[in-house]
Amino acid sequence: MTERILAADTSDGGTDRPPPARFAYDRHTWKEIAHLLANLPVSLVGFTYVVTVLFTGAFLTLTVIGFPLLAAGLLGARQLGKLERGRARGLLGVRIDEPSPLPLRGRGGFFAQLWMALKDPVGWRTVLYEFMRLPWGVLTFTITLVSLFVLWPVLPYIARGLTNADRAMVRGLLSPSDELERRIAELESDRGVVVDTAAADLRRIERDLHDGAQARLVNLAMGLGLAKEKLLEGQADETVAAMVDEAHGEVKLALQELRDLARGIHPAVLTDRGLDAALSSVASRCTVPVKVTADLPMRPAAAIEGIAYFTVSELLQNVSKHSGARSASVDVWRSDNRLLIQVWDDGRGGAALDGGTGMAGLADRLGAVDGLFVIDSPVGGPTTITAELPWRDRVEQAEQVE
Repeated sequence: MTERILAADTSDGGTDRPPPARFAYDRHTWKEIAHLLANLPVSLVGFTYVVTVLFTGAFLTLTVIGFPLLAAGLLGARQLGKLERGRARGLLGVRIDEPSPLPLRGRGGFFAQLWMALKDPVGWRTVLYEFMRLPWGVLTFTITLVSLFVLWPVLPYIARGLTNADRAMVRGLLSPSDELERRIAELESDRGVVVDTAAADLRRIERDLHDGAQARLVNLAMGLGLAKEKLLEGQADETVAAMVDEAHGEVKLALQELRDLARGIHPAVLTDRGLDAALSSVASRCTVPVKVTADLPMRPAAAIEGIAYFTVSELLQNVSKHSGARSASVDVWRSDNRLLIQVWDDGRGGAALDGGTGMAGLADRLGAVDGLFVIDSPVGGPTTITAELPWRDRVEQAEQVE
């Protein structure tokens, strides 16, 4: 997240920087003095925490509890950083956005979440901050305390100089990660979603083959075997003809199931004719009349086409099963370097990510490739779902492969 320094208390026309230091003791000066005197006890608490928890966790990494303890220590360090930002906001007028929370829930298994917590840059920067603060806290507490009795006239200037160093440390070590760092962490965590989705698709394919086409082909083989035996026995009667006819029907059903399965993996029409034709084919199978409009000057990368196709396919299945709509539309177009998809229907509305219609899975799948998924579905309808994917045409993809 890009750092944003927000305006501080502006009730007196100020910003996050206090007014220039003066000999007079105004409220800003007293807040700075309070901050400097609090540096020692606060830094003692922070230093003791990081030494106790993190060093203990590092020592126990030889055992099974070491890494989880170290990860918990880093999560606790995040909370220390939050408290320090609050103290700087209240006493020094420094307002900095909170870092993005670690996306731990629903991101892979226990070990994936553990690894994400162990390499958290926000936690490690807070640890470094707490280590630096102890000697600085001793120094600033001593100087401020002595100045209260010896250097009273110039204490506002001393306090301003010391707290400016505090402000720099807070901004430098406790500000949010930059956008690139945050995006890298999110995309790394999303790899778990991609792997889980791929594994689920493979299990679905295996289940469909086992329970569908494979079972039919086994029955077909048995039926043809019995018919062969009867033919060898010279029993070419109506029974054999019925068995062959039944086997012929099983063959047709097995072929249809294999075609459906192949279409579910990657439809041939998408490879041969592109997204426009593939979406028209999907729309023709919807139980609701669907108007498809595609404005694509060229074809995106195959992976982007596939995600767009299956997104629309699942959304139109939801329209057929759950919406009660009388009409629907699919619009696909390119805007700058993004592929945009909008699926609309005039049904009853009420669609949501947690509605049990696969919306959360679609959002995760798009998020894993830096896409967006937005639902606008008030109760009573209509429903408009917008999906956005990164655009990468096939020429760019080939150049990157080379």
